[in-house]
Amino acid sequence: MTSRIQKTQPRRVNVWLHIALLPMLISALVAYLTSTLWTIGLSFTASRMFPNSRFVGWAQYERLFDNERWSLALNNLMIYAIGAIVLCTLLGFLLAVFIDQKIRGESLFRTVFLYPYAMSMVVTGLVWQWILNPEQGIQAFMHSVGFTEFNFNWIVSQEMVMGCIILAAVWQGSGFIMALILAALRGVDAEIWKAASIDGIPVWRTYISVVLPMIKGTVITALTLQIIGSIKVYDMVIAMTRGGPGLASEVPAKFILDNIGLRSNLGQASAAATVLLVTVVALVVPYYFYLKHQKAKTGGQH
Repeated sequence: MTSRIQKTQPRRVNVWLHIALLPMLISALVAYLTSTLWTIGLSFTASRMFPNSRFVGWAQYERLFDNERWSLALNNLMIYAIGAIVLCTLLGFLLAVFIDQKIRGESLFRTVFLYPYAMSMVVTGLVWQWILNPEQGIQAFMHSVGFTEFNFNWIVSQEMVMGCIILAAVWQGSGFIMALILAALRGVDAEIWKAASIDGIPVWRTYISVVLPMIKGTVITALTLQIIGSIKVYDMVIAMTRGGPGLASEVPAKFILDNIGLRSNLGQASAAATVLLVTVVALVVPYYFYLKHQKAKTGGQH
């Protein structure tokens, strides 16, 4: 028996393709890398309305973490992130499972559930600001039909206002999570369902114990995207509450922009922005290595 040895030909490099990509690469380096390094540098200076080069070391970071408003913003961010991510992921998973049952009118349901994600954060915030407004929204409607004791004024309550923002975020984002998870569910081998049916395993148990571990990569992707989105939350807060009542819905992104514009404290804003940058990098880098590990693992199996 003679074996045929195929000679691997070297990959041809498309020079013109790389030349065409050069402007994008240069733009990325200038616009992102340079501005990021510039912001980090400013965080170590005494810059106020305009940048200056007076080095103050870690003073801006010390002032930042001694600032009660920043602490409140971080606390609100934590509440928002936990509430929105948990509820959004859970609802998105349940919606995906619902549609995965091959229901009648599936396309219509997919469109309805995904439609809110097509709306901007500002539009979503304004819509929910109107719905939750005690003088115009749900409470006003209930009073107009005779339920005068009905009380739903969360948006003007310092204790409940973050719940309103979480509610709006879940309404907008759960459809996107549904789409991600549904795509993963549709990739599950039909033989698994047949085997589970033969073994008499309930459908809900199959989803939890068998299917969910199989699509954990998609779930981790969804969680990572939501965490990064939560860190950057700004538009919806501004549209709904402008950080109020008082400072009850203050978030880090608003703190940064207020220090740039209203307080003319560029050094403090740069320090806060750098803290958020480090947080995002700390989340993205492990995710990158996880994907790399999964790719290597999958390649090894084949």
